[in-house]
Amino acid sequence: MSKPVDPDPRRALLDAMDDAAERGGGEERIARQHEAGKLTARERIDLFLDPGTFVEVDKFKTHRSADFGMEKQKIPGDGVVVGHGRVEGRQVFVFAQDFTVFGGSVSRAYAEKICKVMDLALQVGCPVVGLHDSGGARVQEGVEALAGYADVFLRNTLASGVIPQISVILGPCAGGAVYGPAITDFVFMVKGASSMFLNGPEVVRAVTREEVTKEELGGARAHATRSGVAHFAFDTEEATLQAVRELLSFLPLNSADDPPAQPCTDDAGRQDAALKTIVPENPNRPYDIREVVRAVVDDRHLFEVARHFAENVVCGFARLGGRPVGVVGNQPAVLAGVLDSDASVKAARFVRFCDAFEIPLLTFVDVPGFLPGATQEWGGLIRHGAKLLYAYAEATVPKVTVITRRAWGVAYDVMASKHLRADVNLAWPTAEIAVTSPEGAVNVIFRKEISSSADPAAERARLTAEYRERFANPYRAAELGYVDEVLKPEETRPRVIRAFEMLRTKRQENPPRKHGNLPL
Repeated sequence: MSKPVDPDPRRALLDAMDDAAERGGGEERIARQHEAGKLTARERIDLFLDPGTFVEVDKFKTHRSADFGMEKQKIPGDGVVVGHGRVEGRQVFVFAQDFTVFGGSVSRAYAEKICKVMDLALQVGCPVVGLHDSGGARVQEGVEALAGYADVFLRNTLASGVIPQISVILGPCAGGAVYGPAITDFVFMVKGASSMFLNGPEVVRAVTREEVTKEELGGARAHATRSGVAHFAFDTEEATLQAVRELLSFLPLNSADDPPAQPCTDDAGRQDAALKTIVPENPNRPYDIREVVRAVVDDRHLFEVARHFAENVVCGFARLGGRPVGVVGNQPAVLAGVLDSDASVKAARFVRFCDAFEIPLLTFVDVPGFLPGATQEWGGLIRHGAKLLYAYAEATVPKVTVITRRAWGVAYDVMASKHLRADVNLAWPTAEIAVTSPEGAVNVIFRKEISSSADPAAERARLTAEYRERFANPYRAAELGYVDEVLKPEETRPRVIRAFEMLRTKRQENPPRKHGNLPL
């Protein structure tokens, strides 16, 4: 059913322009978008924002190109829908690339639209969410399209750490376009529909002769499990956009705002009996640190970040007493919880995000050290591990640490130790804080005694048992004040909540400087 024609020609013109902008590339291209299993830019915005809250900006803006017949091809909006709206009542800015218009390709005018909402977002202090679905730079515009990309990248950089930036990849994102999302705080992808790469399969084939599909090279699974570029990967657009909404519920609007508190119905004094036995008696047996986290946080809910990348460390958001916290934990169920290059970088970036946006940090420690091996050493383990050390040392937000079992070697220092300005350091009776494992220590300290013994194996076992009983515990660290309290595991939730309540008014500043030199 067609819209009634307004008798006022000026109003009728407005209606016609509105209709042209909202039709994008036309019904045929919209149908093709749907056939590919993808929503349109406007459908995505409607699904993401609270109903009826979207306010569009630059709806009628078009490109200014007159080359290659482009002056005859102008569509209001020029392939990107931008504006602001609300998520759970809180304001956010959004841009959605429209693949039905010139394949979502970026022109200078298109980039100006994105820059406008990013500038507004920075001025008013609200998050920016980008919905990406683009064929790349508009070739007909040449260097102007490249200039447009750089204009956006500059704003991504200037806004970093000031307002949250989230990129949602809902289709192709290739070439230079990938660097915008790479600078943002979190990247979401859709399995089977999203792709990100600097050089596509054809280029790879021509240059290296490798045969690789688009999905294998830059699909959601590849980036969520192998490269770590994507923090989240979901099966559908609907699930992806719902997850973005949930992520925003943990984040402040900007770095000067407080993280949003919610009513809490989970008893702050709750003690979980399962924690009494969750750490196995055999020190070499694994357990799932997620179960520890869930036993402590509100409603047993952890919103995990980068779950399938560097799984030997767990990062995510949760609430304690209704207030958001960032959680980092070594994962004994994967590689015994050891830190390697990927885990160090994953955790470091998460810690720095939380610190930038005043989200307190809760760290669970069960770490035997850094992963040995030539591959790790040659791959820069020293440099990557230093990033995590640097992130914790630099962070001035409230920091509470719980050592559940092993905290060996320099990994003890790195994982939010008291020496890196953690505010409250707690340990369970099962904690082992030492330079190395009891076995390793005995081999160093009692090497001569063992080698001269009539039964070296039995002597080693005896000395190891003695060393474990005497030193593999949290009490020496507690005597020195490096651990503030040794507590029963089931008391962790109420104790941690009280610690964060005490720290709510914490104020700490780093020395004045332009910026530090993170070991990139």
